[in-house]
Amino acid sequence: MSNLIVGKPQPTEHAPYYSLYIDRIAGDDIIAVLENQLSETLSTISLAEEKNITDPYAPGKWSVKELIGHLNDTERVMSYRALRFGRNDKTPLSGFEQDDFIPTGRFNERSLSDLKAEFECIRRSTLCLLKHFDNDAWLRTGLANNNEISVRALAYVMAGHVTHHMDILATRYLNLK
Repeated sequence: MSNLIVGKPQPTEHAPYYSLYIDRIAGDDIIAVLENQLSETLSTISLAEEKNITDPYAPGKWSVKELIGHLNDTERVMSYRALRFGRNDKTPLSGFEQDDFIPTGRFNERSLSDLKAEFECIRRSTLCLLKHFDNDAWLRTGLANNNEISVRALAYVMAGHVTHHMDILATRYLNLK
């Protein structure tokens, strides 16, 4: 099943808001995208480690550590949703408030290398889960935050979300673009 090409989700498979992330991802092989993104993301985070970036790029914005902590939290939440819906659990799931997670995550007290290692573990776990879904599981939907979303849309959201924040890291913190 690891060679399964699931295809890009249709707009009817997710709330319009998620197009912000899904539209950032090209192609139909989301597993390959997620795998390739892992090494790219770790490399970009390593550049931040080298520059020892500690401050937000603007008032009211997150630090690099908080940004990576946010990526970790969000991938965990989205992967959990994919697990529940992929296993055909129809129990509605609540949303989460990302800004409430940041202070209690205490990400600035951790090393960036630790947060990077955590991202790698979470992404590898996500890949292990997704690689073993069959066609039916990928197309299953569930309610999260009062919005219906498919498993394949969740996978694309995870990839697009990381792309979005790595672009911010590259442009606002590392001046790479």
